[in-house]
Amino acid sequence: MIIPANIEELASFVKREGKTVFFFTAEWCGDCRFIKPFLPEIEAENPDFTFVEVNRDDYMEVAKKWDVYGIPSLVVLENGQEIGRFVNRERKTQTQINEFLAQLN
Repeated sequence: MIIPANIEELASFVKREGKTVFFFTAEWCGDCRFIKPFLPEIEAENPDFTFVEVNRDDYMEVAKKWDVYGIPSLVVLENGQEIGRFVNRERKTQTQINEFLAQLN
């Protein structure tokens, strides 16, 4: 999981080639903490994707611009264009995330 150091680095992933999963999270989010231990497995099972963690509190303007108000949420871009989103306030399981990503492959 890539954690951008600043907004410029985050922006570089928006425009990159290939499929990029933006995982919106926050330190205080219990549902985010629930899924974090499974993220390395999710990444390993989905090698066609680059995973970028976006701390919603650090990048609130990005979350607003992308209409991400519930976390944890995932927005997937391919070559700079959105191809899918799993955005809501509900807890997400490893299986649900893998099924979501499988639809985008």
